[in-house]
Amino acid sequence: MNNKSPANSIFDGFKNNAMSKLGVTKLLSQSFSPNFGGGSSSKPGHAASADDVSASASSHHHHHGGSSSATSATEHLLHKDIAAVAQGGWNVTKSLMNVKSDDDNHDRCQSLIELNKEPPAVPSEKVGQINFGLEYDYQQNTLILRIIAAKDLPAMDLSGTSDPYVRVTLLPDKKHRLDTKVKRRTLNPRWNETLYFQGFTMQKLHNRTLHLHVFDYDRFSRDDSIGETYIELNNVDFTAKPVFWKDLTAPLKDKCGHLLTSLSYNPMTNNLTLGILEARNLKAMDINGKSDPYVKVWLHVGDKKVEKRKSVVFKCNLNPIFDEKFEYTLPVEQLREAALEVMVMDFDNIGRNELIGKITISSNKNATGQLEAQHWKDMLSKPKQSVEYWHRLKPE
Repeated sequence: MNNKSPANSIFDGFKNNAMSKLGVTKLLSQSFSPNFGGGSSSKPGHAASADDVSASASSHHHHHGGSSSATSATEHLLHKDIAAVAQGGWNVTKSLMNVKSDDDNHDRCQSLIELNKEPPAVPSEKVGQINFGLEYDYQQNTLILRIIAAKDLPAMDLSGTSDPYVRVTLLPDKKHRLDTKVKRRTLNPRWNETLYFQGFTMQKLHNRTLHLHVFDYDRFSRDDSIGETYIELNNVDFTAKPVFWKDLTAPLKDKCGHLLTSLSYNPMTNNLTLGILEARNLKAMDINGKSDPYVKVWLHVGDKKVEKRKSVVFKCNLNPIFDEKFEYTLPVEQLREAALEVMVMDFDNIGRNELIGKITISSNKNATGQLEAQHWKDMLSKPKQSVEYWHRLKPE
């Protein structure tokens, strides 16, 4: 004989099965009717609505005045919360297992708000636009390229700006390469520069691809790639002296995917919490066109690596949902020099695990971009709150 209460039956169902909203409603209706007595059973082929189940629980209350306090507590909670469950509310397991205090009611309301909140949008692969014009001097066999401007470039520096310049190549001849001047601290640069590629007959040009690559100049390290665009010159009508606005996209070798993370800091407990939520469009590292991703995180304080954490491995998956949280104890006075190095790795049974892409979230110069620095800043400005950001993973 099965002595499980309705609450335990529901709990086991949730623990062992991924249930749909319809399944939840059916399970609740089945649990209430036979065991609570006096409740009207559902019609064949009809899943009980939230109102039906509430009526059943209410009927039990009137017919069994001598029920135990535990059953009454469970009944009260279910009666109060069924409507939210039927409409895709919070986790029923949590509701059934927790003590029913005013604080818990408040927490459940907060959970509902969090669940119904729109997730942040995955960043676009577009990284701005570039404006340029093309001409051809038939007498001098010279391609004339006018680099006019760019707009909506991403910020690559902690100042919230970039120092962009354009590198122009006639592929596949990489030796024919010209650079514009660097424009300081701007996301909407105007160059108005003219570049000349001499000694190219029209026949030769028809076998070339014009490659425009925008970089962020860095005085002390390697220049960062911002974005690029290509144009096949055999498709260009040079007699029209065309002018283009072209979308810039992240270079193919830099397309590592995106990672959704959350950050929160509680100054009362010195708890720093990093959530590794999900990844999208990860770079395929294996010959089967997939990867076996996991996340490795290092907490840095100053120049020291303090603590390492790892997530579980997802086999053959370019869009894993990790849903893991790592907690660190970090005193307030160390926040300024702290950094979280987050690496998405490809697990390999035989060889060495390979890096898919990485970010470093920090308020200092170690941050791998303006968005990573902003994420840390937003965390500090909203204590105890979880702040979510999508980040574009960077190559090594």
